[in-house]
Amino acid sequence: MKALVTYYSATGNTEKLARAIYEALEIEKELKSIKDMQNVKGYDIIFCGFPVRAHSVPGPATSFIKGLPEGQKVAFFSTHGSLRGGQLPKQAFEHAFSLASKAKVVGHFGCRGKVDSKLIDTLMQKPEHQAWAEEALSAEGHPDQHDLADGKKFAAEMIRKLFQ
Repeated sequence: MKALVTYYSATGNTEKLARAIYEALEIEKELKSIKDMQNVKGYDIIFCGFPVRAHSVPGPATSFIKGLPEGQKVAFFSTHGSLRGGQLPKQAFEHAFSLASKAKVVGHFGCRGKVDSKLIDTLMQKPEHQAWAEEALSAEGHPDQHDLADGKKFAAEMIRKLFQ
């Protein structure tokens, strides 16, 4: 069995989570940025990560996901400033699922990630975004060791699921 862990990361949060997922895999594996991906053939599972932006999947990850071949098994992971289980990350995963309409999504995992302070400052000036900006402030220090441990458990669970 061979796995690919690929990710798009703007601030380093998603890359940090990708590395934790990669470390947890006890099979043949590769770790690559989405920007460096040329060919996804030959992987039994692809772990695809992205930061949630405006409750959606950012452009580079969107293009990659749309290009997944029919039947390709994929597990999504993301980092975001919202609380775990929040509406905005859920919407981003739903967007990812729709983009991967030809692939077979086997699971997903999300955890908090520190949000750029300049973005928070900008959003604090807009009443319609103020509540989220305040929530995002509490993501400082994430992904932390607990988030990364949960990411590793997710990776192991996805591999177990493939063997069932």
